[in-house]
Amino acid sequence: MTIISALITGMAMTLSLAAAQDSTTTNEPDSAELARRAFARASVMSVHLPEEADTLDTDQPDIKVILYNDYTWRFIKNPDSVMNSNIFSEYWDEHNVNPYQMPTDSLPAIWTVWICDSLGQYHCPHSTEVYSGFGFRHGRKHQGVDLPLHTGDPVHAAFDVKVRISAYVRGYGNLIVLRHENGLETFYGHLSQRNVEAGDWVHAGKVIGLGGSTGRSTGPHLHFETRYRGFAFDPRWLIDFPSGTLRHRLFTLKKSYFNPSSKYVQTDDDEDIILEGEEADRIRAEEERKAAEAAAIKYHKIRNGETLYSIARKYGTTVGSLCRLNGLKETSVIRAGKSIRVR
Repeated sequence: MTIISALITGMAMTLSLAAAQDSTTTNEPDSAELARRAFARASVMSVHLPEEADTLDTDQPDIKVILYNDYTWRFIKNPDSVMNSNIFSEYWDEHNVNPYQMPTDSLPAIWTVWICDSLGQYHCPHSTEVYSGFGFRHGRKHQGVDLPLHTGDPVHAAFDVKVRISAYVRGYGNLIVLRHENGLETFYGHLSQRNVEAGDWVHAGKVIGLGGSTGRSTGPHLHFETRYRGFAFDPRWLIDFPSGTLRHRLFTLKKSYFNPSSKYVQTDDDEDIILEGEEADRIRAEEERKAAEAAAIKYHKIRNGETLYSIARKYGTTVGSLCRLNGLKETSVIRAGKSIRVR
């Protein structure tokens, strides 16, 4: 059984079992199990996928390759491995805007962060011109950018995340803080409505709230911040808001960049230099997985006397799987000398 099919079947069985238990007992699934179900369901339903043909392992146990009957493929993560990451437990506080409270000396001089790899997604929170940027404003630190919008306009999650804060916070008004698997946090302030709660798992592009002018605000706009370990940096280093595009999938950070007066903008050359080092290994590993996916497709030349059943038995598969891969019916006649896809 393939990963996504297993997730769907598993959720159906779990929900059926839960329904049966409800009639005989008062036991209910704990919050962790409910969150796992929600995350798995969102992963399955986030995109419309063709019928699956096979599932391949990779050199990383928590990552699989799904092959589809239309000859496309994609990587998926095991939801449990994401949810159990210590990123979503260490310094986790559903009320404190900055739970880290650490000095800059605790940070390395320079490090890299994958913003969006082949397993992640991205969606611009709100595409528009920036009318108030990151830096000093009226003698005070402005730790994000202000994006003009109308009250009620949708605000989207930038990346796949878990909601850390969804509350009314002084100054920010209605605030949502999302923590991403790479350790970054994104802030969405002055909302008129919050559509998610702390602890929810959401995927890139989900409408998490509606634009507004709550808190310390002079008019409807989205206050958007990007932070790492509690330290804010200019979101425009990551996102070109007028076009809505992501500037870099791999981003380098230095302690000096957290200074509100920093004018650093990462160039393509910076990214190339980083990729030549340790991070390049991840790119090569991805290419190797692609090659493995292509090599996994296998054909068999039909011999006299062979049937779909005998071929399926030889390759440890089923007649139904062979039919799906080759557009056949179980009653189809196969001819010697022809080739049939078996994997």
